[in-house]
Amino acid sequence: MSAGRTAEVFAAEYGRCVATLTRVLGDIDLAEEAVADAFAVAVEHWAGGVPPNPGGWIVTTARRRAIDRLRREKAREPKEGEAVRLLDDLGPDDDADSGPVDDDRLRMLFTCCHPALAAPARVALTLRLLGGLEAPAIARAFLVGTPTIQQRIVRAKAKIRDAHIPYRVPRDADLPDRLDSVLAVVYLIGTEGHTGTVDATRPDLAAEAVRLARLVVELMPDEPEALGLLALLLLTEARRPARVAGDGSLVGLADQDRSAWDAGMIAEGHELVRRCLRRGAPGRYQLQAAINAVHTDAATAADTDWRQILALYDQLAVLDPGPVVALNRAVALAEVDGPAAALAVVETLDAPRYHLLDAVRADLLDRLGRPDEADAARTAALDRTDNPAERALLLARARRPRHVRKSPRDL
Repeated sequence: MSAGRTAEVFAAEYGRCVATLTRVLGDIDLAEEAVADAFAVAVEHWAGGVPPNPGGWIVTTARRRAIDRLRREKAREPKEGEAVRLLDDLGPDDDADSGPVDDDRLRMLFTCCHPALAAPARVALTLRLLGGLEAPAIARAFLVGTPTIQQRIVRAKAKIRDAHIPYRVPRDADLPDRLDSVLAVVYLIGTEGHTGTVDATRPDLAAEAVRLARLVVELMPDEPEALGLLALLLLTEARRPARVAGDGSLVGLADQDRSAWDAGMIAEGHELVRRCLRRGAPGRYQLQAAINAVHTDAATAADTDWRQILALYDQLAVLDPGPVVALNRAVALAEVDGPAAALAVVETLDAPRYHLLDAVRADLLDRLGRPDEADAARTAALDRTDNPAERALLLARARRPRHVRKSPRDL
């Protein structure tokens, strides 16, 4: 099996396999190690082709290797209670791939989002365990260093183990206290799926985020922020068919073929936004969904109601202040009040690891007739992203004649 195909299966199946093995084995580290071993075995065994159910093959193989490991540990350390207990619990007829009615990934999501864990650790751990992302990719998503993410993941696992945090979906009465953490994690999984820190996009992660958001809405159908997040993910995912060109490069929003957008997803997203508006309790995900609804309601880029988008960003900036929201608001501001007003805002923002800050600044400088400064800012943006599709987009803009370079709304 090719390395590319292995990577595809890993991306699609890793989270489910680790979640299932965690339920079966009761140990996250052991589940991760067993799944990693199984994928290593798969590279050799799948030389003739991938089996019909690669996830089931990985889970079964991982379970067997975990049992073998526990038996070896039991033989070396007869008094090692945990290994003996796990081995006794794993009967020969257990079906590790069947599982209970409750979804294993939903169990894992709530375990990673337990309030005993620090908020940054919850997100990092979930992206690692459910998304299969390595620490460097998670670090870029968080705009922090890789060692910081590695420490968060290690500490979170230790906390789950030492505090005996249960691997289950909490009771109905406990759900509201866990909602913010769960939604934040699902949102970041969707963000990584839409604009990967390494790959142009990660359709598997985007689909997983939508699936998890639907499950959360089923659990808590009266929570407007859960509805808002689902709407946001649907409206974002609806644009995927037009977002990547045939050569793998990104296509800016203004240049996308809107007829290729998924009309069904857009209709569902718009209906969810209307449901949120009727509740009259706006939140960060609802407002982001409303912004995307305005974008997807425009037949062409020229028809976009930028004043409405700016007004929505004004509300969002109050609820969710920070450089990313402020930067996106500046993009809308440029379309309403011009690039000079937007640049004045961008120059005040502090996000040294965020490449889009430099990219937006470059485009604003181009519009203001300051090409040398724009080229320097675009070079800084290139230095801060490893995503090949984003780099290709930035390079393509740098090569355009200076008098035709486009506005930051294309990002």
